Amino acid sequence: MPGAAVMILLLLMVFVLGCTKQESASTSHTGTSQEEKSVTVSWVRDIGPMNPHVYYPSQLFTQSMVYEPLIKYQEGGKLEPYLAESWAISKDGKSYTFKLRPNVKFSDGTPFDSAIVKKNFDAVIKHKKTHSWLGVAKVIEKTEAVDKYTFKMTLTKPYYPALQDLASVRPFRFLGEAGFPDGGDTAVGVKKPVGTGPWLLSDYKQDQYAEFTKNPHYWGESPKIDKIKVKIIPDGETRVLAFEKGELDLIFGEGAISLDAFKQLKSSGKYETNLSEPVGTRSLVFNALNDKLADHRVRLALQHGFNKKAMVEGITAGLEDKADNILSKNYPYANLDVEPIDYHVEKANNYLEEAGWKLEAGKTVREKNGQPLELELIYDKSDPIQKAMAETVQAEWGMIGVKLNITGLELMLQAKRLREGQFEVYFWFNYGVPYDPHSLINAVQEKGTGISEAHSRLPIKQELDQQIHAALSSTDEAERQKLYTSILKTLHEQSVIMPVSYIKQTMVYQKHLKNVTIPASRWDHPFTGIEISK
Repeated sequence: MPGAAVMILLLLMVFVLGCTKQESASTSHTGTSQEEKSVTVSWVRDIGPMNPHVYYPSQLFTQSMVYEPLIKYQEGGKLEPYLAESWAISKDGKSYTFKLRPNVKFSDGTPFDSAIVKKNFDAVIKHKKTHSWLGVAKVIEKTEAVDKYTFKMTLTKPYYPALQDLASVRPFRFLGEAGFPDGGDTAVGVKKPVGTGPWLLSDYKQDQYAEFTKNPHYWGESPKIDKIKVKIIPDGETRVLAFEKGELDLIFGEGAISLDAFKQLKSSGKYETNLSEPVGTRSLVFNALNDKLADHRVRLALQHGFNKKAMVEGITAGLEDKADNILSKNYPYANLDVEPIDYHVEKANNYLEEAGWKLEAGKTVREKNGQPLELELIYDKSDPIQKAMAETVQAEWGMIGVKLNITGLELMLQAKRLREGQFEVYFWFNYGVPYDPHSLINAVQEKGTGISEAHSRLPIKQELDQQIHAALSSTDEAERQKLYTSILKTLHEQSVIMPVSYIKQTMVYQKHLKNVTIPASRWDHPFTGIEISK
């Protein structure tokens, strides 16, 4: 009998432990009577070194949890004070003076003041070339800590989107003194992630998970949940299964799951979902440095040569719209009508014939001077939407005699090949709201972005660059609109960038989460205001 009693006790313990493991991901117990409120999310890749001044592999959403800007985007692209309470711009548009918010502390309790702001700005502009995608990084001439709470930035010339650039998630955000490496050059790394944001990194295991808890010194409204757990799950289908099993509370991020999966989860009625307005344009970039793609007729043939509307509707489950304009019309200065380059196989074939690419009897690939019309498309292999679209384009271009090889790459390698101009066709998206349209046209004229190199053999490149310089430095709103209209129409006509669809952000979350909203900035974290209702 004693043996049977022990066995029953063990079975009861196994049952209890089993029940505990099946609890929702959103709550856990601290070992005291107080329940800890936590939210578990997933991400496709490791969060990286959490350096606020550099890019990949650091992940934007976690950087935005820890580090804050002087000015922040709000709904509709409106700029509002954040770590700076106010600012003044000189009449010549070259000097910006910021009044900093007093009584702000970093997560280690040290003060935030003009000295640390200057130190962070100087660390960033020491590597201007790295940050040239942001025009303001190139034109900062001098920084000054005027007094404890006054910081001044002087530019070499007027640059109208300076404040917008400072609101970006990186690199103009602030690392505490204890995080700086010896010598102060953050390009070599940081000692630890110390920021002023509402969250601090409390636990981390590379490629497995990261945990963030509330910053006890936060100056603003404290989060309503105690912890954010980030599980690294590279595969989209595995992510969906984990969510359906209740192991995740929230899935967010572009390409995190297929849009088919999003639609199925939404239609089940078991979960809550959010879908944003267009936040960017999914595009293919044709590199005109390649002799085949330098021919305008070939670029037009490729645009006419596949059924964009059918592909977008099929792969995005009707959630995204096909894109005819390089920028969605809801962006500033981008509300203009262009003639769409529609699906037209006959036109595609005619353009290729005119360009000298002939399809001989019995062959499937066009040739010119003994060379096949063969191209490579590179895409982010972790993005299921890009992969599906790449396969569709490959099949459709094959019907007009173009052999397309598709190569999925790690994001870091893909971006490296873009910057170096080492690509033929590239799956690209613009930086989107709220950074566009200025970051798009800056990329066209700024060497080292890959987008500039792709346009470099166009006969009108010099004239285009002059218009872009004028638009970015103009202080006349009407003149700026006129220049943007001309620039965007020229880009459309030249067809180096082929718009595919307007990206929308998706979120799916368990019903016990409340106040889940898509952030105003495409790259910000979505955890502000989230509550657990049970």
